[in-house]
Amino acid sequence: MKMKHKLSLGLFVLLIVPRSWAQQYDLATCLRMADSANAQIRSAQLDVAINERQRSAYLSSRLPSLNFVADYKYNAVIPGQVVPAQFFGGAPGTFAEVKFGVPYVLGNTVQLNQILFNSQVNYGLAALQINNEIVEIQKDMTIQEVKYQVANTFFILQGINAQLQFIESNLGYTDQMLKNMNLLVGEGMLVQTEADKLAINRLNLKNTQISLLATQQQLEELFKILIGLDAGVQLTLKEDQMVQQTLLVDQNAANLFALQLLEQQKKMAQEEAKGIRMGYLPNVNLYGIYQYNYNLNPETNFKTGIDGAFVGLRVDWNLFDGLDKHYRAAVNALKQEQIELQTTLVSQQLQQQINQNKRLIEIKADALQLAKEQLELATAVHQNASLKFTEGLIGTNDLLQAQSALEQAQTGVVAAYVALRQAELDYLKSNGTIK
Repeated sequence: MKMKHKLSLGLFVLLIVPRSWAQQYDLATCLRMADSANAQIRSAQLDVAINERQRSAYLSSRLPSLNFVADYKYNAVIPGQVVPAQFFGGAPGTFAEVKFGVPYVLGNTVQLNQILFNSQVNYGLAALQINNEIVEIQKDMTIQEVKYQVANTFFILQGINAQLQFIESNLGYTDQMLKNMNLLVGEGMLVQTEADKLAINRLNLKNTQISLLATQQQLEELFKILIGLDAGVQLTLKEDQMVQQTLLVDQNAANLFALQLLEQQKKMAQEEAKGIRMGYLPNVNLYGIYQYNYNLNPETNFKTGIDGAFVGLRVDWNLFDGLDKHYRAAVNALKQEQIELQTTLVSQQLQQQINQNKRLIEIKADALQLAKEQLELATAVHQNASLKFTEGLIGTNDLLQAQSALEQAQTGVVAAYVALRQAELDYLKSNGTIK
């Protein structure tokens, strides 16, 4: 008997404990998961890594290069040259054919090149560094966008969950009322039509519940993708209380990525202007060559090697390019002016958007407070109507009217809550401070 009791207790623990310890995901946890598992964020991080590798590859162009060339040649017909026969003691005015070379020539050349000065290499390095900053900013913008999607989906799911709880409560109340009304119908104290009115309202609640459950499933599947959660894992969100401005921590903080991006574009245009000016200067390269040729004539058993080496300095200077750099500089100046105008405009638009979103938060917070008060009143009215209906003081139509008002008030609270959270998110996104 004691063993049976222990076995039953063990089964109870196995069944109950997993549910009790099921992980609940709050918003902060979901945002951290997205940081490490979201595909869009990972792709943006790879863009940064790729750009850094490109810069490292470009830096290598400043190092010396060493090339080896092997030229193994067989002269099937040794080339000849016509020279005056007088060179060899012949009669003046006559010519003789002289062949130069041997059948086999084995040539080996080693060449060293070192850039001493190249304006475009320096410009390219500066441009890559600025581009690295641009890619970093774009990565941060991607992170903000993904976190906005995560948080927005999180709060919509919170709203759906709250609405489903309201519907479940309403269904429980409606089922109890229908049970009582059906008993009255059975005793002939109430006509079936009155019970049918409540049954219709129950069907409407079930349809709404089914639709919300389908939407909830779709959003949960999307949410799992956003935070990198396996599709088979059960998603249980920690309930977010329907309170005001819980997302706003430091309203003075700001990361205005659009302005940062324009600032880097401005630096890029300035570096481009420097590169154009530097293009008027010559490029200077140092090079050295060592060459060894081995000559072989099997017929005469002639073998000899000849080597040679030299060091050179090469200056490459474009003295006139058809005014190409002149017009490129003019275009660059217009581009810089355009970026200045865009910076001013974007700065004004961002500030206006921030102020507007801040005001909108206050409006939505007030709307949520009003919706809560309406829900309290609707709940009190519904309770009073339910009591009067039980006492036979009002009819089914009055009860359904109170029920409808309660359901609208419940929906209003949920909608006001989601609208407030979205307003807070819009404000944080415009500031670039979604954590």
